Amino acid sequence: MTDRQARARVTRSTVRRKEQLTPHMIRIVLGGPELAGLEIGACTDHYVKLIFPRPEVTYPEPFDLAAIRRDLPQEQWPRLRSYTVRAWDPTALELSIDFVHHGDEGLAGPWAAQARPGDPMMFLGPGGGYAPNQEADWHLLVGDESALPAIGATLERLPVDATARVFVEVAGPDEEQKLPTDADCEIVWLHRGADAVGANLVAAVRRADLPTGTPHAFVHGEATFVRELRHLLRVERGLAREQLSISGYWRLGADDESWRAAKADWNRRIEEQEARELA
Repeated sequence: MTDRQARARVTRSTVRRKEQLTPHMIRIVLGGPELAGLEIGACTDHYVKLIFPRPEVTYPEPFDLAAIRRDLPQEQWPRLRSYTVRAWDPTALELSIDFVHHGDEGLAGPWAAQARPGDPMMFLGPGGGYAPNQEADWHLLVGDESALPAIGATLERLPVDATARVFVEVAGPDEEQKLPTDADCEIVWLHRGADAVGANLVAAVRRADLPTGTPHAFVHGEATFVRELRHLLRVERGLAREQLSISGYWRLGADDESWRAAKADWNRRIEEQEARELA
């Protein structure tokens, strides 16, 4: 199966259990026999696209997303939300996904808050593209709540002789999580409070006394602060593109669909500006 075919495959699952990790973070464990075919490999940022059918629409069976998009008007298409795989157990056929939940805001968060064992969930994927480079001298991991699952999965993958510096911004101290790792790891938790998303992250990375040598960096979260950190690392600090996995998982004021539609152009403009500054 090609990577594109894997990402386009619809998998049916059900909720097996859920856990309230912090006041605003919920872990949902999905399972079912169809998960036996998932192609989850070395990446620590594997993601799936959860499928949320519109309740007022009856979809044909077998469920075929390509046919739905071909035959139904766009306003009747199911909504998709991308989420990182926090953990995968191929023996138990269990896929763990962490959701940020802020009341009735959004689509996936409220679903997770109301989910019960046995509830159905379909998804596309997995996709993914990042794994920590074992040849790097040290690892830089930076993100907000949306990047926490990938950061946690990466730290669990790092060996005992690896060095990592981690910067995570969350709403407040009660949103911190345990991030187990065997690596030599320093984790800096930043509390957003009333500040702009990512402002404290950018300031902390800029003033940090980081290790010497060749790093491999993973920087993800809200698009605006990711753009600032990309400029800091690529233009000011001179990191090569292959030393970075960096992208805006989401953008303040945009839902998942509108951000996906705008993201390619956003990235193109950043790359053009970056090329001018590096010339």
